[in-house]
Amino acid sequence: MKFIIVFFITIVSLFASHVEELNWKRGSTLLTFFDEHKIPQDIYFNQSKTDQELCSEIVAGIKFQILYDDKKVLKQALIPISEEMQLHVYKQNDQYSLDIIPIEFEEKTQTITLPVAISPYIDILEHTNNKPLANELLRTFKRSVNFKKMRKGDLVSIKYTQRIRMGQYFGMPKVHGAMVEVRKKKHFIFQNIHDGQYYDEKGRSLDSYFFKVPLRYNRVSSRFTYKRFHPILKKYRAHLGVDYAAPIGRRINATADGKVIFRGYKGGYGKTVIIRHKDGYKSLYAHMSKYKAGIKKGKWVKQGQHIGYVGSTGRSTGPHLHFGMYKNGRAVNPAKLVKIRKEKLYGKAKRTYLANIQPLKEELMNSELSTNYLKLEQIAKMSEFGRQES
Repeated sequence: MKFIIVFFITIVSLFASHVEELNWKRGSTLLTFFDEHKIPQDIYFNQSKTDQELCSEIVAGIKFQILYDDKKVLKQALIPISEEMQLHVYKQNDQYSLDIIPIEFEEKTQTITLPVAISPYIDILEHTNNKPLANELLRTFKRSVNFKKMRKGDLVSIKYTQRIRMGQYFGMPKVHGAMVEVRKKKHFIFQNIHDGQYYDEKGRSLDSYFFKVPLRYNRVSSRFTYKRFHPILKKYRAHLGVDYAAPIGRRINATADGKVIFRGYKGGYGKTVIIRHKDGYKSLYAHMSKYKAGIKKGKWVKQGQHIGYVGSTGRSTGPHLHFGMYKNGRAVNPAKLVKIRKEKLYGKAKRTYLANIQPLKEELMNSELSTNYLKLEQIAKMSEFGRQES
């Protein structure tokens, strides 16, 4: 029988137990974390191949929580591996276990409008304490607006959805639409619900970019999924990438221009290369047999450039490339990205887009100056540690 235990973190409810919130250290792995807390490494090695791969998704700098007892012994830990899933390490009857469970979060949607006093970035931070929102606004408009020309009193209006986890903003906001007024001229961006890309009010792309499939493959052996509950195993399974089955030694190429930010062994992923691209994208190439000579951290590569060879290193049942794509740190489906981005919408696609954005455009133009902002101090802080058993 499955059940979830939820602990509300307050002095009254926890008594001698206490929670620490930490940032995942650069270079740390789940195995080094286990060593630090005297947790048997067999807990990791007994996981399936796919789950061991997921344990390699922990990103340096991510906030995670540990619940300790009065003797400073780890009782539970929640470590996010994506915006949807997290590792749950817990101790029961003097034995530790590891599960992969969904992240509990709230989603808040609101429209804010504010006059520019200093700069859009600083003013958004001042009014919302939401750094990801300030970054996303600048990123989405960077191809169409010169923010240096803005004057005091120009307006910024944004409609967005933001996730809240444990009393803190979590992940990147989803900007549905935004307006920036520069010297009385209004500039708009809207997210097209059909392809997830940003366009202006005339259907011209503001996020034009494309990626190539990184190799010649025989078949797709595993597809992307954020989370799926396995009815037999009674566990959540996720696969944050696409697996391309191919023979050992086949060339792997960079999906797009970018800078190599990681080359090395990465837990269940084995020999791995990670490339950072423009517009907040990163690509990951795992289970390589070896790297192409000269490919190292800090090297700039071109789209289609040879970076390594197919292999079966790490936790792998056969030769293949695990190919992951990330947008602003969030895993996204590579199958939806390895297509050419259109410079503008045409025909029915354009007519549908224009009809969909019209109500949002009017909302942004007619919204009054905001007086209430979603501030973190207004959110009741709590920490949820869930455990699932069967």
